[in-house]
Amino acid sequence: MIHKKKAQIGMEYLMIVGFLTFVLIGTMGVAMYHNNSIRNLISSRQIDAMANKIISASESIYYAGEPSKTTFTTYIPKGIIEIEISEDIIFITFQTSTGINKAAFPSNVPITGSIPTISGLRKIIVEATGDSVTITS
Repeated sequence: MIHKKKAQIGMEYLMIVGFLTFVLIGTMGVAMYHNNSIRNLISSRQIDAMANKIISASESIYYAGEPSKTTFTTYIPKGIIEIEISEDIIFITFQTSTGINKAAFPSNVPITGSIPTISGLRKIIVEATGDSVTITS
């Protein structure tokens, strides 16, 4: 009779440990999914903020005229693969947990130049040059 009680206690212990392990693994899976979603959202918001800051500065400098020039600091987030400036659009290609995405940010003024994709704080120089705006880092 004593051996039967020990076996029952051992079996109950294994069931509790198994259930807790199942719950813990499920919770970790959900947490990792939400973590990736939040990282993707933060990264895309940072990219939007960076591009909108560049576009806004470009439009202000263009309408101010040729000798105008401004320098500002912006944050370039991790995961950016390419920043392409083409006529009046900035194309940004970036990596997320779901794959490679490409975003386009149109400008009302003609823009040229290049921005490196190295992440971190970068100084961006926006300069009016006759009939367009040049963007450099």
